[in-house]
Amino acid sequence: MHAPAVIGNALVILLILSFCNSVRTDNVHVSVKNRLGNGKNLTLHCQSKDTDLGEQNVGDGGEFGWDFSVNVWGSTLFYCDMGWDAVQQYHFDAYSFDRDFARCETQCSWLVSGEGMYGLNGETGFWEFAYDWPS
Repeated sequence: MHAPAVIGNALVILLILSFCNSVRTDNVHVSVKNRLGNGKNLTLHCQSKDTDLGEQNVGDGGEFGWDFSVNVWGSTLFYCDMGWDAVQQYHFDAYSFDRDFARCETQCSWLVSGEGMYGLNGETGFWEFAYDWPS
């Protein structure tokens, strides 16, 4: 093998390694908190393309959470369907790499309330109104 070919191969390997290092592989924790009040239970079913977390019944004041690692392609997506007496079915993305890589880092928290859904912004430390319920 000639020196230019070895250098070229080494550069390709370095580029691949730097790309892999730029995508965080730390564990991320996502939690969905039920703050509907008045004893209302929340039915929640979350999953990714590869992992189905099953249907959960989250009592008033309770929460459901899970941990995962972000994939090296930066395409990790967990989505949920949820409902309770006032909203029979609502779909949302609990973790989307494009949206949450900087906003959440390692902790993505959601709060479900009667008026809508809030997401905790890890950069600012504030709960931000994220989703309205359908009327």
